[in-house]
Amino acid sequence: MESVLRYLDWTSVGFALLGGLLSLVLLEIFRFNSFRRRFPPGPKSLPYVGNVMQLFKEPMDLIRSMENYGEMSCLFLGRKPMIVLNKMEIVKEAFVNNGSVFSGRPQVPLLEWVTNGLGIVMAPYGNSWKQQRRFALHTLRDFGLGKKSVEERVAEEARYLVEEMLKHEGKAFFPIHPIMNSVSNIICSIVFGDRFDYEDKRFAHLLKLLNEYVGLPGSMIGQIFNLAPFIKHFPGPHQKVLRNANSLKGFIREIVEEHRKTLDPENLRDFIDAYLVEMTKQKAMEESTFHEENMIISTTDLFLAGTDTTATTLRWGLIYMMDHPDVQERCHNEIVRVLGFDRSPCMDDRAQLPYTHATIHEILRCSNIIPIGPPHETTQSTQLHGYHIPAGTQILANSTAIMTDRNHWKHPDVFNPENFLDEKGQFCKNDFFLPFSMGQRVCLGESLARTELFIFFTSLIQRLKFSWPPGEPRPNMNGIMGLVRCPFPYNTICSSRETTH
Repeated sequence: MESVLRYLDWTSVGFALLGGLLSLVLLEIFRFNSFRRRFPPGPKSLPYVGNVMQLFKEPMDLIRSMENYGEMSCLFLGRKPMIVLNKMEIVKEAFVNNGSVFSGRPQVPLLEWVTNGLGIVMAPYGNSWKQQRRFALHTLRDFGLGKKSVEERVAEEARYLVEEMLKHEGKAFFPIHPIMNSVSNIICSIVFGDRFDYEDKRFAHLLKLLNEYVGLPGSMIGQIFNLAPFIKHFPGPHQKVLRNANSLKGFIREIVEEHRKTLDPENLRDFIDAYLVEMTKQKAMEESTFHEENMIISTTDLFLAGTDTTATTLRWGLIYMMDHPDVQERCHNEIVRVLGFDRSPCMDDRAQLPYTHATIHEILRCSNIIPIGPPHETTQSTQLHGYHIPAGTQILANSTAIMTDRNHWKHPDVFNPENFLDEKGQFCKNDFFLPFSMGQRVCLGESLARTELFIFFTSLIQRLKFSWPPGEPRPNMNGIMGLVRCPFPYNTICSSRETTH
């Protein structure tokens, strides 16, 4: 009898637990469906996890599908809605016309873990972000941003890059390190006051960590961390994000200490010197946000953003040139006709190089390294095209939909520089070109990125020819989704153009 009662007790407990679990799932489905009706339409999502699995499995396919749901659509990251703006007109209305409402940044647990909400890129909209961004913009301009001196630095670095690539002439090689090193040297010269040699093993290791750091937030473990940030207290692959971030910050701390020892307030050498002086000036001010940790995170932001975005775009650019050798040859012929074989390009040459200029813009459009974002957040409740948007809602600009809109592009789905050329073959702007975002959160380094892309790309195509190694499989063009969309690793073969001139 006791065994029967014991069996019944365990059966009752099991049924009770199962019934409770089913009730919770049904309650969540009811709550979720009721909650979802308040937002724009979007793809089907699962209770508790939302669209996380789709974002991880086929992110680009999901992003491309968002415009099918209308001018505004909605994804769910766990239980949190993310409003996706699929038309340029709505992006302008939100980010430009109502910038203070739509210029927040969401708390992404993985990034919050390593930045503590400091710095510039992911800092919340408020006094600290405004102070840090304003100071960074003014200081970068003081050290050459947008001036001829930066053009000369980029041109010099481009010559080093050509020489470095020629060391591999005729042999298949992975171009990521020389490209990242050369691009990084530009922001390093402005922020740290120095460049790093291509043979510098410590800096090469740092760039490898940077590349891993950029990729991890978009990985499965990154998505899991953002849904369940308490796992930061446990061992696992997510700890690599913190280790890499600490290595980057440790590298910058060492440079800061060296600067502090040799600082001359009357002769500032770079961004770090300027920040140290500003910290001293504002030491007594209660509302000052200039302190050691903000300096480290702001400097890290500049270093990361100034290295990875342009380097990634150039890596995509080589793929498009190898895939379209006719475009590569036409660019080369135009460059040599205007510059000859030896003269370095400068920004004033853009008017005489319309096809090359258009090709660079087409690389930016097709590479689309931030295909949906970066994420904004509403700072207060608001209305947008008939929908009530609560404070703290993520807002994403779907640059993929905007830069492939069939109503505004001649060749939306293929790589074709004619998208940026008029009937006379002259370069023409397109108002639906959105690689740098817009509004108050527009990319801080847009002018530097444009300078680097034009001079690096023109210098490479002027002196070198790129082709696929025989039998090399073409990489999956959806790329790898992280903080930016990177191409899968690939090899290239470069050969000198010198013998033909």
